[in-house]
Amino acid sequence: MCKPTELRDGLQDGWFVRRLNRFVCLVDVGNGQPIPVHVPSSGRMEELLVPDAQVIIQPFPENGKYKTKGRLERVLYVGQSSSWVSVDSHLPNRLFAEAFRRESLSEFKPYGKLDAEVAFGDSRLDFLWQKEDRQALIEVKSVTLVENGIALFPDAPTMRGTRHVKTLMRGIAEGYLAYLVFIIQREDAIQFSPHGVRDPAFAEAVGEAMATGVEVLAYDCTVTPNEVALRGLVPVVLEARD
Repeated sequence: MCKPTELRDGLQDGWFVRRLNRFVCLVDVGNGQPIPVHVPSSGRMEELLVPDAQVIIQPFPENGKYKTKGRLERVLYVGQSSSWVSVDSHLPNRLFAEAFRRESLSEFKPYGKLDAEVAFGDSRLDFLWQKEDRQALIEVKSVTLVENGIALFPDAPTMRGTRHVKTLMRGIAEGYLAYLVFIIQREDAIQFSPHGVRDPAFAEAVGEAMATGVEVLAYDCTVTPNEVALRGLVPVVLEARD
């Protein structure tokens, strides 16, 4: 893919240099002086954050309020084909909420009230949906890893993620509906599977959740240098197949 030359909303392109820690990396924006940039995800993203990978950042204002110079937004993955990947782990919640409020998610008809950040048990889940005379708990997860066309989550062990899945199962036992939604922030996935190699406990919990009635859905996204948009459903398969 050619280097983008027209970026909107103040976006800036550059090249990944290295990760300093989970939440900060260095990006070369072309002036020979790499700048520190916030990484809005705790995932490993080892296949994406490689030296000289082309990236898109959102620069921060020079007002002294920020410890870094910008936020990492997208990375160009170069494999058998090139594709942009959104790496903002907070974006999937916004994408889901916007699509829900536009009534463009047919799986969630009839639409009702959607509340964000709801405490339930020992967890805080992403959404509570009032569906006619029932309530539904919804947890959304960000996916960036794709191997051989299979989107995988997590890319690192997540005790928090496993706890969320078990909370959804508890909701089912208490009479709620429950949904576990994976947002794949790229276009090159043909199916989604829990990553049993990276986190067997999470994959086992997802299998148990599906057996108890938790609805597990995966959506992919259209990703360009300028924007990310929810696209459509991707099949969910418990055991990844090559």
